[in-house]
Amino acid sequence: MKAYIEPPKKIPFYIKLGLFFAKRATGKDLLPPRLLAWYPKAAISSGVMEALVAHGNPKKDLDAKTLQLIRVQVSILTSCPFCVDMNAHEFENNGITEEELQGLSGVLDLDMIPSLSEREKLAIQYTRLITQTPVEISEGFMNRIKAAFNEKEIVVMVTTAAQVNYWARLIRALGVPSAGFMDREWQI
Repeated sequence: MKAYIEPPKKIPFYIKLGLFFAKRATGKDLLPPRLLAWYPKAAISSGVMEALVAHGNPKKDLDAKTLQLIRVQVSILTSCPFCVDMNAHEFENNGITEEELQGLSGVLDLDMIPSLSEREKLAIQYTRLITQTPVEISEGFMNRIKAAFNEKEIVVMVTTAAQVNYWARLIRALGVPSAGFMDREWQI
């Protein structure tokens, strides 16, 4: 499967530098940043955004498991095979189980998964609400979020979900296929 368009034949040096770092970080020659080379401003701003996202330091933002649960949930909700592939690979490294992935996919009810903490379930529910269109969050639910998370954690959750939403919609609109991070296909 191919994307809807091909990357440009000539890529500016400063974009090639970003591609080098992306490949070094992921181990793959990723198609989305190469396609963004058609519009270098978008490539640069997307690269900066990606470089500054939360990566899971509980002392600074949120733990890695919660962040990955958010990333995978958005990837599934936006039906982005590339995003699911990239965000769900190595899920075990962050303590995510197959059963939890089934909960994110809607195969299992989150309340039936004992390994998910109440905080993780709330983060997933919040992610679902902020990924839907239109975004509608009741005052009662927001009070539950504020009781479980501090202000910084709320902003980290929202920006993480928004960042994955950005990539998912961009990648889907360009028709980018999975990159092959996982050795299995996801039903999304």
